[in-house]
Amino acid sequence: MDVIEFAPTPEQYGWSFGGTAPIRRVRPGSVLQLWSDDAFAGRLRDTKDRASALLDTRYTNPQTGPFFVEGAEPGDTLALHFVSIEPARDWGVSTTLPLFGGLTGTTRTATLQDPLPELTWVYEIDSAARTVTFNANESDHRILLPLEPMLGTVGVAPERGEVRSTAVPDTFGGNMDTPEMRAGATCYLGVNVEGALFSIGDGHARQGEGESCGVAVETAMNVTMIVDLIKGGAPAWPRIEDDRHLMTVGSGRPLDDAWRAAQVDMIGWLGGLLGMGKMDAYQLLTQISESPIANMVDPNFSAAVKVAKDLLPPMRAYGGMHQHLRELAAGL
Repeated sequence: MDVIEFAPTPEQYGWSFGGTAPIRRVRPGSVLQLWSDDAFAGRLRDTKDRASALLDTRYTNPQTGPFFVEGAEPGDTLALHFVSIEPARDWGVSTTLPLFGGLTGTTRTATLQDPLPELTWVYEIDSAARTVTFNANESDHRILLPLEPMLGTVGVAPERGEVRSTAVPDTFGGNMDTPEMRAGATCYLGVNVEGALFSIGDGHARQGEGESCGVAVETAMNVTMIVDLIKGGAPAWPRIEDDRHLMTVGSGRPLDDAWRAAQVDMIGWLGGLLGMGKMDAYQLLTQISESPIANMVDPNFSAAVKVAKDLLPPMRAYGGMHQHLRELAAGL
């Protein structure tokens, strides 16, 4: 296998999905060892720092990439397997931002209330102990939380030549902010342009479902991943497979439309895997699905639908691609 190491300089950060020239060409089956910066590009480091003073919000979630996958054509399926996702720093930050978040008035949910206070929290990350320490701003509370690294953004170039902000999730993936995008998972994305042009970023040391205030424990990440390609079969929405679950992620506003998109895609996936009609798949999914909210704060909301594999007859999604990539990962 080709092994490619890459850490972008700030001048090489990507700030959109689509509209950016590829930074590297990779072959299917390649192993990528990548570094990605945090959502704020390292500009917030202290509880006294304020995002409104230090950030241009047009430039958040810097991407590592995009990567041109040789042989990838529109209609194909890109398979991205995350071997490891580990913090590259011993600290992370979270914030509240004016007119942003799930529990405040925003430019899209307009109210006459004043914005919530703008604050910054600094978390201590201990990778050896596998902990993240919450330090309260308004009291002396210190709470140890489990380290659960994930990637907020995984995406390809959109179709029709669109250029989308790294703040946005949609059919191309993007800023889905689902905690399911963790080590051991394989993400399937439909290819829209030649080469797919995928990128990753927005590492979180941990995040609750829904990302309530809009900002997780943001930190730089070291990511090892395997890239592969499946000819044809492009899913309508991002799909994720791990050892225990099949998952789909839908995005949109309102949240119920995101949930519906994920449900419909899962019905199609189950139907294809099990040779089952649409209505039977609909009925089965109703009885076995889990529906965690990914985010309630981005320009589009994201909802995941999960199905436990042990509730299904034996099957091999994408010809057993996830298991194949797991075996490759075990040999690294």
